[in-house]
Amino acid sequence: MAVADYYVHPTAIVEEGASIGRGTKVWHFVHIRRGARVGQGCNLGKGVYVDSGAVVGDGVKVQNFVSVYRGVRVESRAFLGPSATLTNDRYPRSFSEEWELVPTIIEEGASIGANATIVCGVRIGKYAMVGAGAVVTRDVPPHGLVYGNPARLRGFVCTCGRRLKRLVEVGSEYVTFKCEHCGREVRVSRRDYVRMILESATA
Repeated sequence: MAVADYYVHPTAIVEEGASIGRGTKVWHFVHIRRGARVGQGCNLGKGVYVDSGAVVGDGVKVQNFVSVYRGVRVESRAFLGPSATLTNDRYPRSFSEEWELVPTIIEEGASIGANATIVCGVRIGKYAMVGAGAVVTRDVPPHGLVYGNPARLRGFVCTCGRRLKRLVEVGSEYVTFKCEHCGREVRVSRRDYVRMILESATA
């Protein structure tokens, strides 16, 4: 692909063999390793690092000083806030000879708040919201709102990002909310709804 298809700031390092999609903007002091894949229409802020083998989907916004390490997959339209931390090793030792890569998945449209830490091996569901400074040690369901250390499921958010407060239906398998901001109806599993009630009660 021609260099003209995307923008790379003069201070950025893009290694030969990295893949960058059309319309992506790579800003100051970014480092994209050989074998990394960055999709179309992304925005990579100052000091971002994308490791070899890491995958960033289309339309992702990665704010300043985020490192996306090997084994991390960030799906389309996700948001990674400033200094969010993504890990890939459960038993880190500088001298380990038995290092095992543990993958992490950030699903479509999910948002990770500033300074949040995502412990490897978890899946952040579609359109979920992770609060600033949270330490996520468990999977987050689609549309789930988590925060705290360790992060607990405290509610659900709409696709537009607002917290869902208006409950319109409780079924045997699903619970439906209606967003008071945009009017969308959002359905979450009853199991996740019960988890939210239990975890909120222990906050």
